[in-house]
Amino acid sequence: MNFWEWYDRNLLVAKQHDVPVYELDWLVLQQTPLDKLDLRLRSPNISLKITPETLISLERIWQKRLYERIPIQYLTGSVTWRNLELQVSPAVLIPRPETELIIDIVAENCQDKFYQQGIWTDLGTGSGALAIALAQHFPQAQIHAVDYSKAALEIAKINANRNRQQVKFHHGSWFEPLAKLNLENKLAGIVSNPPYIPSIEVLNLQPEVTNHEPHLALDGGTDGLDAIRELVNTAPEYLIAGGFWIIEMMSGQAEIVRSLLQTNGRYTNIQTLKDYAGIERFISANKKH
Repeated sequence: MNFWEWYDRNLLVAKQHDVPVYELDWLVLQQTPLDKLDLRLRSPNISLKITPETLISLERIWQKRLYERIPIQYLTGSVTWRNLELQVSPAVLIPRPETELIIDIVAENCQDKFYQQGIWTDLGTGSGALAIALAQHFPQAQIHAVDYSKAALEIAKINANRNRQQVKFHHGSWFEPLAKLNLENKLAGIVSNPPYIPSIEVLNLQPEVTNHEPHLALDGGTDGLDAIRELVNTAPEYLIAGGFWIIEMMSGQAEIVRSLLQTNGRYTNIQTLKDYAGIERFISANKKH
């Protein structure tokens, strides 16, 4: 079987197994010397670039994707997120495209010097995506990243080095490492993509998620809001006056989280923001002066 026969057959197989066909292209581009133009033009010389050994390897990985429902990002070990190349493994949540918008929202709302040169933290950093993107956007800022998973932190450190960004990583639960660093009333901003899915729903997600992604990064407790309550209630102790706060949340949680922020009484300028699909996915606020 030549490459094109293999490729065309698996385009059909992907549809039959309800796997996005772009994942087949992603696999080929990650594992071979081919580029997007090669695939688009269907160059007849491609077979010269694909050895029989490479084709066997592609088939082995693709079978795991189809029949074990392992996410393609874990099988290739990497994901492109914004302009970053990030290593991923089952120790970390795969960074989603919509989470990129957190950085765009920060960029739009935090143009003053005290944000750009201040201290920021990413709580529950996982692969390090948000922290690394923050460091890239605010090169004069000091970026701290916290995670409870030591395995996740190891990957996040690799990613920071790979993308040549300075981030200080800390092991612990939410604000605990920041307390040890005496960062109360010193943070210009806090970002987080916390676990926000109700425990019972975690077990009913797609098998790619339920069976392979870390439940620590998904499970937000009985109502999905355990981590978010901690972020709402404790953040004002660490933010400077005017400090920026933003999290990602689940569809349907916006009004509850808005209410938590309002009830807390130490926030102003509370805004809900939509993702690419028009879902209220993020909520931001500032600490009152």
